[in-house]
Amino acid sequence: MSITSSSMLVELNMSVWTANKVDRAATATVIDDNCAVNNAARVHKNLMAGTTMRKDISDFAAACYTWHRSRTVPWADKGARLLPTSLFLDYKTEANQRRDKFNQMVGDFVKEYPNLIQQAQANMGSLFSAADYPSEEEVASKFGFRLVFSPVPESNDFRLAVPAQELEELRSQYEDSFKSRLADAMKEPWDRLHDMLQTMSAKLTDVDGIEEKKRYHETLITNAQSLCSMLTHLNITQDPELEKARVQMEQAIFGIDIDDIKESPAVRADVKSKLDAVLKQYEW
Repeated sequence: MSITSSSMLVELNMSVWTANKVDRAATATVIDDNCAVNNAARVHKNLMAGTTMRKDISDFAAACYTWHRSRTVPWADKGARLLPTSLFLDYKTEANQRRDKFNQMVGDFVKEYPNLIQQAQANMGSLFSAADYPSEEEVASKFGFRLVFSPVPESNDFRLAVPAQELEELRSQYEDSFKSRLADAMKEPWDRLHDMLQTMSAKLTDVDGIEEKKRYHETLITNAQSLCSMLTHLNITQDPELEKARVQMEQAIFGIDIDDIKESPAVRADVKSKLDAVLKQYEW
C-alpha cells in the first residue's frame, strides 16, 4: 500500500499565554543583595500568581499534544506528523471536541481576566505592576488552536524549473530524505511496543526470596490493550514483523485481568515469560 494513500500529514499548533515577565528591579535587588555579577540571577514574575485558570489551559494544551502524538508518527523534524487515514474520522472528531473545549476555556479565562488580575495583585505584593498586563483583546490573541491536514507528497514528485542535471540531484536527495523520514516514522511504533513490553516485564518480575508487595493497576493491562489496537493503524507500511509482534503481545495478555495479576504469582510468571519471548525474538 502506498504511503501517500494510507496516511496524511497533520500539524497541530497550540499557543498559550505564558503570563511570565522578568522584573528588572527585583532582579537588580537580588543581585545587589548577594554581591553577585549582573547575569547571576533573574527574577521572573508569574502574572497570574495565586490563580489556576491560565495553568489549566496550559495543562490541557499539553494533554492535547500528548493525545496528538499517540495517534500519529513523526514525519518532519518538527511540526507535521503522519496520521493513518484509517484514524482520520476519529482523530478529526476528537480534535474538534478538544478545539471547542480549548476555546471555551480561553473564553472563560478572558471573561474572568479583570478579576484574575485583582487576585494576582493580592498575591504578588510589591511585585505587582498594572503595566505588566496586556489588554483583554491582546491576551486573547495569545491563545490559539490550529490544525492543518495535507497530503503526503509522492517520493518522486519534484517539479522545479531547473536544469536536468540539477533536477536529478534534487530528486535523488528528496527521495533519500523521503525514505529516511519513512524509516523514522515506522521506528516509533516499534519503540512504543518495545517500551510497553519492557515496562510490563519489569512490573511482573517477582524476586525469589524477597517478599515485595507491588501495586498493580488496571492500566497495566488496559494500556497494553490500547496500544495493540492503535498499532493496527500506526503500521502504515503494513510491516508483517510489526504486526506479528503486536499479535504476540495481544495473545500474551488475552483473557488476563488485573485480579489474576494481583493474586497469582503463576499468572504473573506466565505472562512475563510470554512477553520476554517477544522481546528476545526481534532486533529492536
